[in-house]
Amino acid sequence: MPPADAPPARHDLQPLPPQGDTEDRAETVAPPTEHAPLARPTAALFRHRAFMRLWFSRLAGVTGNQMLLVALGWQMYDLTHSAWDLGLVGLLQFLPALALVLVAGQVIDRLHRARIVAACMAAQTVVAGLLIWGSATHAVSREMLFVVSIAVGTVRAFQLPTQQALTPMVLPPSLLPRGLAFSAAGAQGAIVAGPAIGGFVYAAGPATVYAACAFLFVVAGVLVFGVRYEQAARVKKAISLETLLAGVRFVRDRPVVLGAISLDLFAVLFGGAVALLPIFARDILHVDAWGLGLLRAAPAAGALVTSILLTRWPVTRRAGTVLLTAVAVYGAATLGFGLSTSFPLSLVALVVTGGADMISVVIRQSLVQLDTPDEMRGRVSAVNSVFIGASNQLGEFESGVTAAWLGPVGSVVLGGVGTLVVAGAWVRLFPALAQRNRLTTAR
Repeated sequence: MPPADAPPARHDLQPLPPQGDTEDRAETVAPPTEHAPLARPTAALFRHRAFMRLWFSRLAGVTGNQMLLVALGWQMYDLTHSAWDLGLVGLLQFLPALALVLVAGQVIDRLHRARIVAACMAAQTVVAGLLIWGSATHAVSREMLFVVSIAVGTVRAFQLPTQQALTPMVLPPSLLPRGLAFSAAGAQGAIVAGPAIGGFVYAAGPATVYAACAFLFVVAGVLVFGVRYEQAARVKKAISLETLLAGVRFVRDRPVVLGAISLDLFAVLFGGAVALLPIFARDILHVDAWGLGLLRAAPAAGALVTSILLTRWPVTRRAGTVLLTAVAVYGAATLGFGLSTSFPLSLVALVVTGGADMISVVIRQSLVQLDTPDEMRGRVSAVNSVFIGASNQLGEFESGVTAAWLGPVGSVVLGGVGTLVVAGAWVRLFPALAQRNRLTTAR
């Protein structure tokens, strides 16, 4: 999900004071006017150099990561032709995030966040180098790809929450909602390009794809290593059970935040079809690696367009209703993809899923980041990243398991129906979320 960068003025760097329940207070950030011209907020973002360095670093890093995932999935399916193994790749990427959530939160809240991201990029460069060697020497095996999946998951357990927590450090609060949307546009642009490039380059061999990934990780690491921001003095408490669990308690005690991130967890958990795309590409839609690249890029294309629109016309009213409606649309489009046997129609369905998911992402990230004081952002972001990882990687495992039982079509159709049920259930389970009016101002 989206990051941001740029050194704000000193008064903007003070952490937001701890807040009570989001429904019982007014936010300190005034929402941008609905008809504000795009040029003004965008130009304001460009003036923050740290934000732009982080933005370009994200662009390179996400492109490399998406290329790596396309090659990894295609290589695994080439080796095993197993939906179960594709699902295991997703599970093994998720488990480290779950196991390291408390450790990652402490590290992020105590160390320089830009340096943590740079270290994560260096680690991914090493992973790409291992895959280059394995592919060039034909040493790649099912077990090796599983080990690589664990390594990637371990790196992402630190990288994703650190990027989330770094964003408010390089932008003033007044620019954060638009910064998140603009940052998401860049990330989604990379997600569009990455799979498509990876699919085409794979024709030259997986080692070529992994070499390109290594180069992009180096570029991303150099850029983020140069990010500078002024950090407000923090009172570092001794590590204890209380400090370790502070992020979990923070999320638990805020029903709007808990409802939003758990909604994403269950919706994408049931509705995700990304892990099965190699099967749909080869066996149902009858396309090659280039088709797989386009299928993986389609959701990001929808997300890219939507994020650009949200930068121009941010959600200012009926945020809860918009969020739940977007999840329902995501479920319906997933259902349509599962039933489609037409490649163009499948692409359209995936574009819609990406657009609907982006609306959910921007709303959720704005809520979480604006409602969290800076000294706790690392721990809260780590908890949030577990929900995100569960919805993506664990969702891929769920898709693989149900595909092994019901077939790929049955798995995706069941997931789409499940997402629609979740969207309806959350209206009753989290009424405060459903009734939320303004995104940056409590109703």
